[in-house]
Amino acid sequence: MIKPVAPSTRYQGSKLKLCNWIWSEISRLKFRSVLDAFGGTGSVSYHLKSKGKNVTYNDHLKFNYFVGTALIANSKTKLAADDVDQLVRRDPRLDYEDLIASTFHGIYFKKSENVWLDTVCQNIERLPNKHKRALAYFALFQSCIIKRPYNLFHRKNLYMRTAKVHRTFYNKKIWDAPFEYHFKRFVEEGNRAVFDSGTQCRAKCSDALKVPGDYDLVYIDSPYLRANGRGVNYLAYYHFLEGLTCYRDWQNRIDYTKKHRPLKTSISPWCDRNRVRSAFLSLFERFNDSALAISYRGDGYLTLDEFITMLRPFKKRIRIAEYGKYKYVLSRNGESKEYLIIAS
Repeated sequence: MIKPVAPSTRYQGSKLKLCNWIWSEISRLKFRSVLDAFGGTGSVSYHLKSKGKNVTYNDHLKFNYFVGTALIANSKTKLAADDVDQLVRRDPRLDYEDLIASTFHGIYFKKSENVWLDTVCQNIERLPNKHKRALAYFALFQSCIIKRPYNLFHRKNLYMRTAKVHRTFYNKKIWDAPFEYHFKRFVEEGNRAVFDSGTQCRAKCSDALKVPGDYDLVYIDSPYLRANGRGVNYLAYYHFLEGLTCYRDWQNRIDYTKKHRPLKTSISPWCDRNRVRSAFLSLFERFNDSALAISYRGDGYLTLDEFITMLRPFKKRIRIAEYGKYKYVLSRNGESKEYLIIAS
């Protein structure tokens, strides 16, 4: 079997660089099936798939679900050159909507780029194969992120790209490269990442508390809740990518009271300091029969002692593995330590 090549990632909170360490700790457990309950970038799921595990990737955000479908649930389907050519060109027989060009003018991308996005997004919808659609979305998401300052959609700041000022950093060249160039490059990256592990792997788009099935191991990397009680709302950061997946209904979900046109959203219990404890207790009870591996950041709102106290009614053995200091992209805190709580 050709050694799989894990795709790069630009998402906040990615565990890509920690996968080998996480595996070194959980490989001591006996497990065949594993649920990645908050799948995010899919880095951990992908690593576990490469180890021959029956992986179920889950994330409640649809754009992440498509990444899981493309890279975890997909074992053989790739995008051909003809597929890509059709995706990046307007079909003269079809009528195209201009939702992005008319709604997001001057917010994230240039006018011509918005028109290109309208075209490709609608072409992806017409692909008959779900794994090809997922791979195309993966390439589109990565292309959008790499052309954004800070790789985020948290504010209206196209001016950072277009301002005529002297620049000393490489990002300007990446920002100015055509969407089509990035898209084709990420299609190749996605294609390289597709492999057959010989095991059954799936992707789900569900609330972590409601994922069906039984699993030997459940890996938990919930949204980061800062020490001050403020949570990281990934939908707020990546709402534009979520919108790409619901193009026909996107306009109805936009919060037009804000300049950067985010999606309407509510605070999840994982980002609410008043509800996060009960959410974890419910999760531990739901997966009482599974071993648990919980990624924990040392400067978070909940302490290690609190986690241990919450786990004791459900698990006999609790072990804390320490990675040490680890700095996430865009994080201002380089002193935070990364831990893995393993309970069985």
